[in-house]
Amino acid sequence: MNNVSPDTTLALMNGTQMNAPSASSVQSAQKLQDLEKIARDFEAVFVFEMMKPMYESVDVDPVFGGGKGEEVFRGMLMQEYSKGIASRSGTGLQTQILDHLIKLQAMEK
Repeated sequence: MNNVSPDTTLALMNGTQMNAPSASSVQSAQKLQDLEKIARDFEAVFVFEMMKPMYESVDVDPVFGGGKGEEVFRGMLMQEYSKGIASRSGTGLQTQILDHLIKLQAMEK
């Protein structure tokens, strides 16, 4: 994710050198990746919950659809749509969450 503001990235790195990868900079990079994944997953859940009422209003085709299989497939399809939207930061929520998580991490030090 490249939408992180320079201030929050700087707060996460907290003085590590950019020249040679030290153990602390590698650890900071791993933390940043973990935080990005958390923010992306949260946005995916948010998008999924927003899409749920939309799909509940769509009727099932009686000739080709219906049954438990379609019910399970719809849930899986909505999850994949949500992950796709979140991976492209479709709502902008991911950036806000990531900035907040980075600030919380910086406060713990």
